[in-house]
Amino acid sequence: MKGNGNSFLIKNGTLVFSNGSKKADILTEGEKIKRIGENLSAPQAEEIDASGKLIFPGFIDAHTHFDLHVAGTVTADDFYSGTKAAVSGGTTTIIDFGTAYPGETLKEGLSNWMEKASVGCSCDYGIHQTITEWNPSISKECQDMMDMGVSTFKIYMTYDTRLDDKTILEVLQRLKEVGGITGCHCENTGMIEALQEEYASDDRKTKVSSHYLTRPAAAEAEAINRLCHLAEVADTPVIDVHLTCEEGLEEIRAARGRGQKVYAETCPQYLTMDDSLYELPGFESAKYVCAPPLRKKSDEAALWKAIADGEIQTVSTDHCSFTEKQKELGKEDFRKIPGGMPGVELRGRILYSEGVAKGRITKEKMCEVCAENPAKLYGLFPRKGILAEGSDADIVILNPAESETVSAKTQVSQCDYAPLEGKILTGTIERVFLRGEAVAAGGRVIRENRGEFLKRGKSDL
Repeated sequence: MKGNGNSFLIKNGTLVFSNGSKKADILTEGEKIKRIGENLSAPQAEEIDASGKLIFPGFIDAHTHFDLHVAGTVTADDFYSGTKAAVSGGTTTIIDFGTAYPGETLKEGLSNWMEKASVGCSCDYGIHQTITEWNPSISKECQDMMDMGVSTFKIYMTYDTRLDDKTILEVLQRLKEVGGITGCHCENTGMIEALQEEYASDDRKTKVSSHYLTRPAAAEAEAINRLCHLAEVADTPVIDVHLTCEEGLEEIRAARGRGQKVYAETCPQYLTMDDSLYELPGFESAKYVCAPPLRKKSDEAALWKAIADGEIQTVSTDHCSFTEKQKELGKEDFRKIPGGMPGVELRGRILYSEGVAKGRITKEKMCEVCAENPAKLYGLFPRKGILAEGSDADIVILNPAESETVSAKTQVSQCDYAPLEGKILTGTIERVFLRGEAVAAGGRVIRENRGEFLKRGKSDL
C-alpha cells in the first residue's frame, strides 16, 4: 500500500529491545514512532511487510573520527562519506571526537568540527569534546560545552595530545562539578616510547609487526588501572574506550569491585581480528595498524563473553580510515603508519553475524550495546536507542535469512580496502529509517544529507 511518504507501517516483524523481543507492528508519523501494537491499520501510511525480519532501533556509533588531520595526512572519510557509510549499515547516529588543539579554546575546537560537518551528514550526529590542555579558561568552558549539548569529553594518556596524571585528576574533578563524563584512550606512553626507541634503532624499524610489539597489552592495562584510581580519588565515573584485552578488562573488574562506575567500550576489530595479521608478508599488514593494536584470539573470546555478561556496555567502531597509499607513509618507519581502520559501515552486520548468529550474544544484547546503552551513556535516551512511542523513528530492518560477502568494491566508505575482505556475514541491513524517513535500502543510501546535530544531555546509564 502506497502512503504519503510521511508515514510508514512496518508489519509482521520482530521488534528487538534490550529486555526482550516481540512480534508487533510499528507505525511512524513524521519524525516519531506513533504506535506499536498488533494488527495495526493505517490507510495513510506506506505499508512494509517485515515478515521474518528483525526490527532494531537505529544503531548509535559513539566513536568515529571523520575528517581528522593526523600523522601528516587526513582520514579518507569526512563527514559526508563517513555518515553515508554509517547509515547504509544501520547506524542512524554517530558521535565524532572533536578536538580543541593546544592553543585553542573548547569553543573554537567545537566550531571547527561543526564546520567539518557542514559538508552534509546522512545520519544524525553529536560531538565529544577532546581536552588536550588545561587551564582556568578551559575549565570554565566545560560548563559552556554542557550548555551547548556537548556533554561528553575525551582525554588521552598517550600521543602528543596526552595529559599527565595531575591534569587528568583536575579534569575529572571539574567534569564531576558540571555533570559531564569523559572517555579515555588508555595506554602507558612512557612504556610505548621506550619500546619504540628500542625497535627503531635497528632493522625492526621497517617491520609492521613492530607496531603491536611496542604497544603491549600491559601498556593498556596499566593505563586503565591508573585512570581508574584517578577516578576513584575524584569519585566520578569514567569510560574506557576501545578496550582490547582481558588484561585491561581485569583492571576494570577490580575498579568495579571497589564500588566504582567504570564503563567499557570495545570495537568490532577486536572481536574479529587478531595480531597474527601483523605478520603478513610485505606491507600488507599495515592495513590493520590501529591503536591500541589487535590482540590474541583469547582476548577476542574474553571480550565476547564480557559483552554477553554485561561487563562491556557499548560496541563502537573507532572508525578512522586511511587508504593503502596513506598507510605507506610509515613504510620506512613503523611509528609513522597512520593508525586506524574503517568500521562504521559493518558494525551492525558484524555484531549480528559473529555475535547473534553464532550464539555468542543474544539479539537483545546486540540491541543493548549498539543502541540503548550508547543512547543512555551519551545523553540521548529515550529520544534515541529504543523502539518506543514518542521516540525518534530511527529504525533498522535486518534480514537474518540473507548473507553478503564483505568487499571493498561495494562498500560506501572512501577507504580502498576492507579489513574483513571476503568474509561472509550472515544478516543483511535491508532498510534504514532516520527520523521517519527512508534513507537507505540494500546497503545503499537512497536519501542523503538528512542528518541533524544532536544536543545531548547528561549521561543516564
